[in-house]
Amino acid sequence: MATDALGNALRFILTGGNRNDMTPAEALIENLFADYVLADKGYDSDAFVLKLSESGAEVVVASRVNGKELREIDEHLYKERHLIECCIGKLKHFRRVFSRFDKLAKNYLSFVYFASTIVWLR
Repeated sequence: MATDALGNALRFILTGGNRNDMTPAEALIENLFADYVLADKGYDSDAFVLKLSESGAEVVVASRVNGKELREIDEHLYKERHLIECCIGKLKHFRRVFSRFDKLAKNYLSFVYFASTIVWLR
């Protein structure tokens, strides 16, 4: 999921629970222009960080503990990453989102879009 600076959802990519975060990451940021990109350790990839840096965004991605080279990040800016967690929490207020009643991924993703639209309108 990608959110704006206020924590409102912009994009969703639904993957299986057995996929890592880096699999849909490049598709998620495609044609998305941002001044800052805040992400957790799951997005710590040299190629991904380089691509974000080339787009002109300031990258605030924490390094993994077992990484070869630890990246310096702005700690105060990194704390704003809670906005995406809050957005996920708001979406989980919808019973159909948190319990995943739909068998088909397209139906589930459609309701996630619907729920995020309602959150935007509040």
